[in-house]
Amino acid sequence: MAPLRILLIGNGGREHALAWKLSQSPKVESIIAVPGNGGTASLPKTTNNPSVAADDYPALVEFALKERINLVVPGPEAPLVDGVEGYFRDARIPVFGPSKEAARMEGSKTFSKDFMKKHSIPTAAYENFSDYDKASEYLRSVKHNVVIKATGLAAGKGVIIPETQEEAQQGLKEIMLDKAFGSAGSEVVIEEFLTGDELSILSFCDGKTIKSLPPAQDHKRIGEGDTGLNTGGMGCYAPTKIATPELIARIEKEILQPTIDGMAADGFPFKGCLFTGLMIGPDGNPKVLEYNVRFGDPETQTVLPLLESDLADIMGACAGDFPLLEHVPVKISNQFSATVVVAAPGYPNSYPKNIPMQVSSAPTDINIFHAGTKLSSESKLLTSGGRVIAAQAVGPSLRAAVDKAYSSGIPLISFEGMYFRKDIAHRAFRPSESSDNAKLTYAQSGVSIDAGNNLVERIKKAVSSTRRPGADAIIGGFGGEVDLSAAGHPGAPIIVGAIDGVGTKLIIAQKMNKHDTVGIDLVAMNVNDLVVQGAEPFMFLDYYGCSKLDVSVAASFVEGVAEGCKLGGCALVGGETAEMPDLYTGDDYDAAGAAIGVMKSEQRLPRKADMVPGDVLLGMGSSGVHSNGFSLVRKVVDKRGVKYTDACPWVGGEGKSVGEALLTPTRIYVKSLLKVLEGEKGAVKGMAHITGGGLTENVPRMLPDSLAAEIEVGSWEVPGVFRWLRESVEPKEMARTFNNGVGMVLAVEAGRAEAVKAALEGEGERVWVIGRLKERKEGEEGCVLTGLDSWAA
Repeated sequence: MAPLRILLIGNGGREHALAWKLSQSPKVESIIAVPGNGGTASLPKTTNNPSVAADDYPALVEFALKERINLVVPGPEAPLVDGVEGYFRDARIPVFGPSKEAARMEGSKTFSKDFMKKHSIPTAAYENFSDYDKASEYLRSVKHNVVIKATGLAAGKGVIIPETQEEAQQGLKEIMLDKAFGSAGSEVVIEEFLTGDELSILSFCDGKTIKSLPPAQDHKRIGEGDTGLNTGGMGCYAPTKIATPELIARIEKEILQPTIDGMAADGFPFKGCLFTGLMIGPDGNPKVLEYNVRFGDPETQTVLPLLESDLADIMGACAGDFPLLEHVPVKISNQFSATVVVAAPGYPNSYPKNIPMQVSSAPTDINIFHAGTKLSSESKLLTSGGRVIAAQAVGPSLRAAVDKAYSSGIPLISFEGMYFRKDIAHRAFRPSESSDNAKLTYAQSGVSIDAGNNLVERIKKAVSSTRRPGADAIIGGFGGEVDLSAAGHPGAPIIVGAIDGVGTKLIIAQKMNKHDTVGIDLVAMNVNDLVVQGAEPFMFLDYYGCSKLDVSVAASFVEGVAEGCKLGGCALVGGETAEMPDLYTGDDYDAAGAAIGVMKSEQRLPRKADMVPGDVLLGMGSSGVHSNGFSLVRKVVDKRGVKYTDACPWVGGEGKSVGEALLTPTRIYVKSLLKVLEGEKGAVKGMAHITGGGLTENVPRMLPDSLAAEIEVGSWEVPGVFRWLRESVEPKEMARTFNNGVGMVLAVEAGRAEAVKAALEGEGERVWVIGRLKERKEGEEGCVLTGLDSWAA
């Protein structure tokens, strides 16, 4: 076999990794990277050549003939989809990459989805659209969460995962009308959003045989905790914990080999590297998310350091006229690998280029792979892209590899404004269901919702024995009523009372020595309970109990109560302060409050008799956790080793500490709701304040037994704090403990829902259509949350 002279097309981190691995082969004489980058320029046997354009295929062929190239390795997808393989095939130069026909598996999402359907390869349910109006109408009709994909090439970014109907419609408009991804968005695939764990498998193929590299998992989102905008990939690790030998065997049997066999049967056998993106569902079943027809980025930088076999041998066996891969070993190290991508400031939005940078020499088991870098005319290293460079490390365990990439790799890189995620491989380190650190429940934090419900049932008889004219003494609603007219005061209104506390949120206030916001919380918990009955709050009383009175703390708290009263439109008319050193200890204190409101009988809510199937449910945005579930919140904080003084780790808490963000006061909805109840009389049939018990327990409190609420969990914007909590709390427990971003739910006449929504938005509220009422079947819960498994972290 003649020494290999390789033409490598591309200039990213993937191409640097390919050149790095190929240069180690004794069979490789030289590598010419077109155009290459600052990293390929420093490799042995490798030279950059920007004199010929990477997309001028006839010129590339002419260049290859001149340089006696005998193997071409296209890195990116664009040349392959354009048919670069055919240009070189006509010149009888082998190419490690698929034909133009086979490259349609990445070049057209529509083509690949139809291929999977034809060959019974498991994938998400989908529809193809080239008409914007029809696609928009389809989005409005579906009840499940979706993924919107530009069918053409979009440099790995043409995928939108909306979380609300508004986001879905905006994303569709950007793709199809605004041409955010150019001609790639002339057609879209809208498919079912799959939940579970993503897996990437890179496989060598010779048209017949398939041999795979270790399964990898990348991180597409820009922010920690997989939040923020999609990117080309911010990091990766391999092998993955979820990819057991049994699962890999199943993927090969049910997906990979049927894919290769199907392509051969359809007349376009695949040669090169097939990238299969998979979702492993909660039931353990794998489904294909997408195919790519080339090495992934940053997967390549992650898995090639684990390949012990000669990459040049493997590529030669795949690229020749005869399939020889079955005779070539693909040996994998038993080590682990992790890659952390460093991006330019501003990425994935607009970002500066030509930033001077310094990269130090890497020790053994550390690699620095260049992506968006270049050398200036003075041979100075500069940034030239969004994803600039990456630190990769190998270790005997995944933890060792990740720690090495961060502690020994990242410090080798320096340029102004550099950004990298600090949680690569976080999903691999989350506790398993069987571990002592399995996801938490409210009961594990010392609070039992079921016990609270049982107490209500237990005391109902005693409470009802106190009934008198004007007061039926029935508990279970949001507030208690007394009809003064029926109680012997003709012409007098109905008064409504509510009593509540702040709970263990006070512990965080004590730790942070910040006491004013919990005073607002105390008022909010009460007056919000009044307004859902249709009442206008007019007076408030508070109670403050402590071990030893600290005047500054108590004054700050009461000042917060006064602020809450102003926000709720009621007067603070009295209170009680009690020092009880034998009951409380140290700086501990507790607080409770009672609010009194007034209404006329025609204003009383809920109007259960008027509710019908099809009534619309509107959700009003919360300001955060509000004042319920803090025993569980504190348990999560403790389990995760986070301090209240640490910088807030979730989106939306930037610039605050964990404690400050958690002390954001409960939103008071009174004034906006009273104004809309008056302006849109009769439209609102019921309201539920989402407090302890979350959506699951509170929404049914406003409904008749004959109706249930059907709520789509992806229909509103979820604050970052709940996404953070989800990583440690089961979805069902999230639903029955927290408000999850919806502090108030309204049941509204269907024909007037848009008017009510617009009126509330005019008062400064964030409002979403989150579901509808439906007939309640025997044995069915009063609140049905569809798509709840999407909350699994």
